[in-house]
Amino acid sequence: MGVFTRLGDVELRDIAEAFALGTVSAYEEIAAGTINSNYGLVTDRGRWFVRVNEGKAEVDVAWEARLVAELAAGGVVTPPPVAARDGRPYAPLRDARGKWVSVFPWRAGHHLAAAAVTPDTAAALGGALASLHLVGLALPAAWRRGSIYDHDHLMARYTRVATSVDPVLARAIEILGEELAVASAARATRARATQGIIHGDLFRDNVLWQDGHLVAILDFEQASGGSLAYDLAVCINDWCWTNRPHADLIEALLRGYESRRPLASGDRDALPIEVRAAAARFTITRITDVYLARVDNPDKDFRAFLARCEAWRGPALGQLSSLL
Repeated sequence: MGVFTRLGDVELRDIAEAFALGTVSAYEEIAAGTINSNYGLVTDRGRWFVRVNEGKAEVDVAWEARLVAELAAGGVVTPPPVAARDGRPYAPLRDARGKWVSVFPWRAGHHLAAAAVTPDTAAALGGALASLHLVGLALPAAWRRGSIYDHDHLMARYTRVATSVDPVLARAIEILGEELAVASAARATRARATQGIIHGDLFRDNVLWQDGHLVAILDFEQASGGSLAYDLAVCINDWCWTNRPHADLIEALLRGYESRRPLASGDRDALPIEVRAAAARFTITRITDVYLARVDNPDKDFRAFLARCEAWRGPALGQLSSLL
């Protein structure tokens, strides 16, 4: 994790001018990013979160910014992007580096550690996710762009991984091959789940809390069209797990979700498949993007999600099914 594009006083003043943020009084690098470069900026008009979008085309930056604006307008607890002076919710970075800057109002809060997740916070998260899904369902279907982590994409990544002779990966290669085969065989069941806009990466580090209340959902970079059951499965794999899945947290998350959006029968049928598919996805991406890339990030160790893959092949899956 780190900052990939260094910005100085002049560039940050230019950004403040481009977005009419006021006079800059302080700024800091935020080293928590794994994809983008992030800064906290203080001006006489307030505090702001500045993101330099790394490796993205303008069309992708625009889509994400406009989606977040739509979701915020619909009542989703997410800070809306700040419009630049030209009206766009993003602006080019100084010196024509080919990068685009997005700015959001700062939201104070903290992330929950896995051990700090309670049935109450799991239920609140479920309700917030349902609200996001409901707003997304009201948007035209044209908003549903394809996911960069769909089944075919993951198969392509797996094909590359499967050629490795690294003994550390041997067990993962075996399990992932079987899990991807299960997901492929269940395409029809997965397709019957409700389709809409999904966050795609709603881990604990993408949600802010303050005084026990959920105050912001962040980071819609991996948002896309997709299965709402899959989005729930991603949450279950992160929020309802320490060294094993916790049935009380899963039950609370589902209860909170259904308090705002009852699951359709297709969602219930798909969810046991999607928890396996989500665990496989994050195992694969952490192998390709972290382990094989030799990135030193212990928080992204693929073995944590490989353990989830193994757990869902046993009694844990039956326990989940009994809650549906």
